[in-house]
Amino acid sequence: MTRKCQEKSSWKGPLNNVKVLDFTRVLSGPYATMMLADQGAEVIKVETPGKGDDTRNFPPFQGDMSHYYMSLNRNKKSITLNLATEEGKMIARDLAAKSDVVIENFRPGVMERLGLDYATLAEHNPGLVYCSISGFGADGPLRDQPSFDIVAQALSGVMSVNGEPGARPTKMGLPIGDMAGGIYGSIAILSALYERKETGKGRLIDISMLDSLLGMLGYLAQIYLVTGESPKPQGTRHPNLVPYGAFKTSDGYIIIACLTEGFWHNLARAIGDEELIEDSRFADYASRLTYRDELNELVERHTRTCTTAEWTERLQRYDVPHSPILSIGEALEHENTRARNMINSVYHPVMGELRLVGNPIHYMGMPRPSLEPPPLLGENTEEILKDILHLDVEQIAELRDRGVFNPLGTLKVAERTC
Repeated sequence: MTRKCQEKSSWKGPLNNVKVLDFTRVLSGPYATMMLADQGAEVIKVETPGKGDDTRNFPPFQGDMSHYYMSLNRNKKSITLNLATEEGKMIARDLAAKSDVVIENFRPGVMERLGLDYATLAEHNPGLVYCSISGFGADGPLRDQPSFDIVAQALSGVMSVNGEPGARPTKMGLPIGDMAGGIYGSIAILSALYERKETGKGRLIDISMLDSLLGMLGYLAQIYLVTGESPKPQGTRHPNLVPYGAFKTSDGYIIIACLTEGFWHNLARAIGDEELIEDSRFADYASRLTYRDELNELVERHTRTCTTAEWTERLQRYDVPHSPILSIGEALEHENTRARNMINSVYHPVMGELRLVGNPIHYMGMPRPSLEPPPLLGENTEEILKDILHLDVEQIAELRDRGVFNPLGTLKVAERTC
């Protein structure tokens, strides 16, 4: 069946006039710049000639494009620059002088050694917003240590509350440490751009993946700060709210989340046991927490009698927050996902049709900004050198011959199937 590609929108998004020079790779930085690109920013991704972002080599692949790279680099342009050469560094500095934002996620000190640090670039562009994302930040005893998502999850305490009680510690399925750095990085960049409208000056932003996860601990951190006791893993259960979590059905599990008194009363009615509302053991939040095991056992005694589908229908009817536990595929094919247009088919001239998760931010009354496919390595190099730096054909050819960037080569155009 031929799928329809996403229609091209005339509106690129609210960041249409923002130019971002992107020195990031792998996940935290590319996630931040993808969010900016989704809102219309022109993101120029700087990659190493012949290699590019490490994630370009992570299987599985669609054609020659990695799933990993594909998921984090839509709506961007790619330029290859050999930053070991003086010409490559000069081009990078020239591009930074014409950019609103520079973002990098190397270890602290790398950009200084390249002469691409904030102090150097801001001399020629005082309005530059410069964001550095690293594992542990620009200072502190762990500054120079390598970090990946799993390290940040372990050091932040996140891993200690994940999983079932008494089980081996486990990381979250989402790479939340990397993603947290990207989220806080993009928020900080937007805040600094807003401030620049008033001051005309840029900012140097220091984002730590570890700090970002600590900032996301929320009420879990406050439990410790109030009581002096660290929360323990609860599985799907909530440390302070009952009933809340996964309950066994006759053919699987159903999530039930009674965050308020009203929802607890609705659940009691849904399971046909309204007497529980008047039971002194379950009369308020504190009492239900005291008798957590008894209440969970009572609820599950009921949920075991019907299928997950039957409970889904019944809980919806009684207005109880609930959900079946879907696989990734089931979630992506869900009717609500389709209705919200969260899976888009886009055409890449070499890869052909690519199905991508869409931009989760919707602007009411405006057409959805179009998605552009992730770029091939160096796909936009000559275009960027010509249109932004105004180099002529001879200058570009000389840079190519000197190994400052790789030529893209001859490409076979893919048949359009969407």
